[in-house]
Amino acid sequence: MSKIVNIANEVEEKVAINRAQIEHRATWMGLIFDEMRKAGVSNAEEIVRKAIKRTGNFHGLSFKAQCDDPENCKDFREVFLGDVGVKTFNMDNIEADTDNVKVKFHYCALVEAWQKQGFDDETIELLCDMAMDGDRGIAESMGLVLDLSDTIAKGCETCNLHFKKA
Repeated sequence: MSKIVNIANEVEEKVAINRAQIEHRATWMGLIFDEMRKAGVSNAEEIVRKAIKRTGNFHGLSFKAQCDDPENCKDFREVFLGDVGVKTFNMDNIEADTDNVKVKFHYCALVEAWQKQGFDDETIELLCDMAMDGDRGIAESMGLVLDLSDTIAKGCETCNLHFKKA
């Protein structure tokens, strides 16, 4: 039996659409990784991680360009955590100051997708960590570090992200 508890809250239509788009992306990621492993690609995890990190770096540079003061984590919070994104992941306890952004997620559309594909808990936890390389890449491009403690994929109640100055 799965240790993962990932319950979607009710959301407005545009947030539901965003969740569906994220599930679609996660489905691709999970199935590509699964097919690579089935094909015997010995470094499948490394390849997927590099691609996701490059994606994060790309988006991180875009976020940085949108910040009035890219050295201020409050600006990063405003650019990175828009209303739809906050609702998509059912975020709360968002804290931002000059040097930090902390947030808790209560729902994950990626985990939802991987559960629908029938991946076991161990694989979901690995897929989650690989997906978080995108957020690590965003942090890197912003000159930040991402500390990720609890995750829904590990069976925790929330995902706890802490972006902080390096």
